[in-house]
Amino acid sequence: MVRHVLESHAMKVTGPSGPSLTQGARAARAGGGFSMPSAGSAAPASATTSASAPSAVTDVSALMALQGVEDVTERRRRAIRRGGGLLDRLDELKLALLAGEAGDGALERLTRTLREERPVDADAELNNLLDQIDLRAAVELAKADLRRSAA
Repeated sequence: MVRHVLESHAMKVTGPSGPSLTQGARAARAGGGFSMPSAGSAAPASATTSASAPSAVTDVSALMALQGVEDVTERRRRAIRRGGGLLDRLDELKLALLAGEAGDGALERLTRTLREERPVDADAELNNLLDQIDLRAAVELAKADLRRSAA
């Protein structure tokens, strides 16, 4: 009886639209793959039927919401990556100025990187260091504006 219920309500995943219920589909067995438990160890037919029904679209919404939640480690990694990027742009600007170039490309990249959202980290020392990097970048941009207005 349980085997009949499982065979008549197999679930088929059809792509981005999600799972659908197929009537009369047989449970396939791939070599070494997934297989259903035998009738002796299976749950009652009513429990099996409700468990094999496709879940609501809200489950997909819940998964999407969880993907939007950023954990502490990822937020810290992004903050450090942004700070490192600002230091790299400051180095580019320094090298351009030492070579006697205007450094317009380096200034533009520095401006873009500074405008990126900076995740707030729980570590006060890291936030202090990132504040200092942001300040140094802002000072260099202000100095470049003064050089342009004086020319």
